[in-house]
Amino acid sequence: MLFTKKRVIILAVIIILGFLCGRMALRGVMNLMLGGTMFGGDFL
Repeated sequence: MLFTKKRVIILAVIIILGFLCGRMALRGVMNLMLGGTMFGGDFL
């Protein structure tokens, strides 16, 4: 029981991190194609 609970927690953390990294990668690609800045705000 202890091992399966630990596995579920680790799996949930990996899924959340993967989702966030995937969103950031998609956002970066879209910003490169559309010519925007990554985190909002203007540099010039």
